Amino acid sequence: MKFLLTNDDGIDAPGLAALAQIAQEFGPAIWVAPHTHLSGCGHRVTTDQPIRLMRRGEQRWAIDGTPADCVRVALAKLAPEVEWVLSGMNHGGNLGTDVYHSGTVAAVREAALHGKPGIAFSHYRKRGMEIDWDRARAWMRQVLVEILAEPHVEGAFWNVNLPHVAPGEPEPRVVRCPLDPRPLPLSFRDEAESLHYDGNYHGRSRVAGSDVALCFAGHITVTRLALG
Repeated sequence: MKFLLTNDDGIDAPGLAALAQIAQEFGPAIWVAPHTHLSGCGHRVTTDQPIRLMRRGEQRWAIDGTPADCVRVALAKLAPEVEWVLSGMNHGGNLGTDVYHSGTVAAVREAALHGKPGIAFSHYRKRGMEIDWDRARAWMRQVLVEILAEPHVEGAFWNVNLPHVAPGEPEPRVVRCPLDPRPLPLSFRDEAESLHYDGNYHGRSRVAGSDVALCFAGHITVTRLALG
């Protein structure tokens, strides 16, 4: 099993390195990721200008493009033989309607368009707390074991969010659940004739049983999405 690894935080992001550590336990991987941070870029693709490729190692490429570009370039030129696309681990949650503007999720949606299964991993973050990388890697491994064992459904892809639990708190359980349909709060502050988004992600509304409510409550949420 060969994996394509990408993200929207950039090729040097520690979340991508953590995902690579776990992916290599299941098979070889090629990294094709943006050379810079592109969080929130959605499913934008580059069609009207050159895409620059920068080799960063034997199986590592940084490109001057979006996460969706990374998947397109990899499948067309660099690694058309990959079987799975893994995106992340994003620094911050991609819960509910976040999936529509997330570059992390767009990468695996692009994979699904080309018939490749994919999983987007994100880590919800609480203010004032650091990520426990050992726990995050263990949780990603747990989810990979579970999902890779399932038969692939054409046009489907996965959105996974890890919770932010304090040291000493119980290990989370993996929960299959739907996306929360409610958007982020619309809140902007006026500053020097400009508007700055200042919505409170942690205080967003949540529907009981949805990924937002369950991840905020300390569970690993797994949602299968589909094209169309």
